[in-house]
Amino acid sequence: MSWPTVSLGELTKIRTGKLDANASSPDGEFPFFTCASEPLRIASYSYDCECVLIAGNGDLNVKYYAGKFDAYQRTYIIETADPEKLNTRYMYHFMDSYLSSLREQSIGGIIKYIKIGNLTGAKIPLPPLPEQRRIAAILNKADELRAKRREAIAKLDQLLQSVFLEMFGDPVINSQGWPQVPFEDLLESIDSGKSPVCLERSVVDGEWGVLKLGAVTRCTFDPAENKALPPGTAYEPSLEVNKGDLLFTRKNTYDLVAACAYVSETPPRLLLPDLIFRFRFKFEAPIFPRYLQALLTHPGKRKSIQSLAGGAAGSMPNISKAKLKTVLIELPPKALQEQYEKAVKNIEAIKANQCVSMRKMDAAFISLQQRLFQGSCAL
Repeated sequence: MSWPTVSLGELTKIRTGKLDANASSPDGEFPFFTCASEPLRIASYSYDCECVLIAGNGDLNVKYYAGKFDAYQRTYIIETADPEKLNTRYMYHFMDSYLSSLREQSIGGIIKYIKIGNLTGAKIPLPPLPEQRRIAAILNKADELRAKRREAIAKLDQLLQSVFLEMFGDPVINSQGWPQVPFEDLLESIDSGKSPVCLERSVVDGEWGVLKLGAVTRCTFDPAENKALPPGTAYEPSLEVNKGDLLFTRKNTYDLVAACAYVSETPPRLLLPDLIFRFRFKFEAPIFPRYLQALLTHPGKRKSIQSLAGGAAGSMPNISKAKLKTVLIELPPKALQEQYEKAVKNIEAIKANQCVSMRKMDAAFISLQQRLFQGSCAL
């Protein structure tokens, strides 16, 4: 069965938020939707509706929300113009399936973005309203199963945070009174990568490629976030990313800059890009990389590092090497850091198994989406 397709702009009202990303308030009553995968909080609200929210740049994620909220100026707010023609939950699931197409349409250099025309021109299948509700209900149920698996993975991350705080205390106030040293005292160097013009696809069959910002943005290394180098393009082998590297995003939006990820495993032939630093430590530096990654990504510590970011108006904030070297690093005994490193490895092994299962569930969910929107699923 096939249904008529209609341009999304004919069925919806689309607008953007008005606020800067730094308008958030940690103790705010209302959600504040930015381009990050998780909403921040804010003290006041500008919108009170049922809608779909799409990040206009960077990750290009999609969310459903009903209630009071506020939004960043690059976040699109999409409301159905007539609930008797287009169900909002159905629209959410369709836009979730349409994200890959939006990413292909995105433009720009360092941070890709979409324009409102990419949304208004999207062709959405429009079955009768009862069928829309049926499809939305099926996908809601399937998504609940995925959410439970994501929750299990998130709890492992929370366990890591709890172990860190139990062993080392709150780094913002240095509650354990650990000695502090400037970051530069631990560093042999900070490597900068290069970002040559690449193909608009990931590497295949042993090609060389360059990491994208998304490889580090979530503070977990994702080697699938890469672009292939065109054949014959010169590259520096010294910039190849290796197991054990500690990577840091020097430039991004204010809420995403200063992400840090440890490379526990990586395929070969992936190169460091211009926007990501790699830390190289002195031979006898009293620091373990997994401890340092946890320290730098602790919310309070990371926020203080993000405050070092600067840049001209209209440009993305950037953290310079010089400023980064001044950051004070808390130094617990190496034996305690090593104990933490062992705990991390054990938890990461469990998490890896959960992530394999999550990927299988995601693949099955995508297949289900496609069949439902094509009208070929009789569930």
